[in-house]
Amino acid sequence: MILDFYRHLAHLLSTETVVLATIISIKGSVPREVGAKMMVWGNGCTFGTIGGGAGEAKVIQQARTVLATGDKQLVEIDLSGSPQRDTQGVCGGTMQVLVEPWIGDGAIALAHQILTHLEAGQTVTLVTPLEGSQFPYLTATLTRSAFVFTETLQPPPLLLIVGAGHVGEQVAKVAQMIGFQVAVQDDRLEWANRDRYPQASQIFNESIIETLAQLAKHSHLFATLVTRGYQYDLDALQVLLNRELPCKYIGMIGSKKRVKQVYQALEPDIPKQKLASIYAPIGLDIGAQTPEEIAVSIAAELILVRRGGSGKPLAGN
Repeated sequence: MILDFYRHLAHLLSTETVVLATIISIKGSVPREVGAKMMVWGNGCTFGTIGGGAGEAKVIQQARTVLATGDKQLVEIDLSGSPQRDTQGVCGGTMQVLVEPWIGDGAIALAHQILTHLEAGQTVTLVTPLEGSQFPYLTATLTRSAFVFTETLQPPPLLLIVGAGHVGEQVAKVAQMIGFQVAVQDDRLEWANRDRYPQASQIFNESIIETLAQLAKHSHLFATLVTRGYQYDLDALQVLLNRELPCKYIGMIGSKKRVKQVYQALEPDIPKQKLASIYAPIGLDIGAQTPEEIAVSIAAELILVRRGGSGKPLAGN
């Protein structure tokens, strides 16, 4: 997850020179996307991945050279399996990786600056010069040039779990594993607390109105309603559907009958197109029964909405 990456980078930079390896261009089929990163330090210690295998091993070796010289490098990785090249993989494509050192107070300051924005749910644009010794910097305007690599760093999505019961507890565990920040809202202190939700970056025991006021500027908010009752669903949906920054996803647990009753109660105040945006009943149909299985069903739907896809089995597609 991007927050873990930059937190780890900021921590290491206080004592180490760190080399960042970033995929800056790809062609054909490759294991990772443009912007994927790995850090290398010490005698080849790593965090993150640019795809593994022989290609990543080559980059780690080049990173050791960069640690010694302090000079950034561009590394070409051939994954085509071409007989004319030293075979580094058979994915079918190629990728170009920028390998550059991060060191000193400027690097530490930049890492913390990036973290501050991402933790607040804000997108930032990072510009990395490809030549010379100029260090990366943040910008408010998009820069396009053959001499720089410009990337938009998106904050990780924040999943607000409304309702801290048994299903919510399992959803928090799975959501953290798939790259979401987790926040929990429930007025019951005995349910919504650090012991039950160690994954949560924020726990709200106030009302849903007060909770969403504190998350008003978060641009990548997902919400799952796994509450203990009909009225709690109504209260949450009234606020979530009227949020100034629309939620990326709103899912509500419950039977089709309960969902229908909630919609009927909201129809006088909420336009039908907004009601149609709700994923309810929540999750993908995988026959889930236990709280753990339901959490997997919900997480699969979160990935589908975030990444795209059909939700159909891959076999036979």
